[in-house]
Amino acid sequence: MQVRKAELKDLPFLVEFTAEEAREAEGCVKIPDTLEQGIGKALEDNSIAIYWVLTDENNNPIGSVSALREWSDWNAGFYWWIQSMYVAPTQRGKGRMGLLLDAVNSEMERQQGLELRLYVHKNNKAAIRAYEKSGFMDSEYKIMSLR
Repeated sequence: MQVRKAELKDLPFLVEFTAEEAREAEGCVKIPDTLEQGIGKALEDNSIAIYWVLTDENNNPIGSVSALREWSDWNAGFYWWIQSMYVAPTQRGKGRMGLLLDAVNSEMERQQGLELRLYVHKNNKAAIRAYEKSGFMDSEYKIMSLR
């Protein structure tokens, strides 16, 4: 297993993984063209988001993670947020998510980030359990939105 920074050649896998993540997490369908545009833009400019790919022993992508940074004026540094996380169903329960999280955490520490955070749909019980097993815990903050 290897985790590496994603490249433009990984775009088809990242689109597939992100679409599947949306379906599993929220039961929603995402338009591949929109995903391709959004992910492609981030691959060209890592100030938007950074993507990593997990590959198997044959160098086939089997998972991915993306993270973005949020500036904190209170703490004069960046909080890092997991934006997307996907591991192929056949690879789950084998510590693969931990490999992806380690890659993000290492980059965050290298860049002197403040903390790694994430949001997860409240009904996605499997993801919540997996994140808790990886050391994530509930935050004192509640995510709210204005549409």
